[in-house]
Amino acid sequence: MKFASTRLYATDIAKMVAFYEMVTEREATWLAPVFAEIVTPGATIAIGAAETVALWKEGSGEPAMNRTATLEFQVDDVDADYARLKDKVTLVHALKTMPWGNKTFQFRDPEGTAVSLFAPITGSAKERFADR
Repeated sequence: MKFASTRLYATDIAKMVAFYEMVTEREATWLAPVFAEIVTPGATIAIGAAETVALWKEGSGEPAMNRTATLEFQVDDVDADYARLKDKVTLVHALKTMPWGNKTFQFRDPEGTAVSLFAPITGSAKERFADR
């Protein structure tokens, strides 16, 4: 089994796609006017307009309602990304080091989903990510 993507539903798909293009510094591929993907080396973010929910099953998803997942992106220089994004996003918290050895900051996307950028900074954290 291969993890393929995380799909987000958006009330304003153009705004969401532009936001994730800014964060990832990657251009989205629009596969339909209501669906785009941003492919990164580790995972793909799939963004569907709210009306695509009904293609699966009416009511099976709802934009702006996620409070259980955080999208995490490992970056090379978390300090530089923090400086680049801190005034462009809604911060949840500024840079801090977590007990498991990652330096991170967290913010929310336009629909309220939590997003974290992090870099492993302790020896054990760097070791954990060496083969990923």
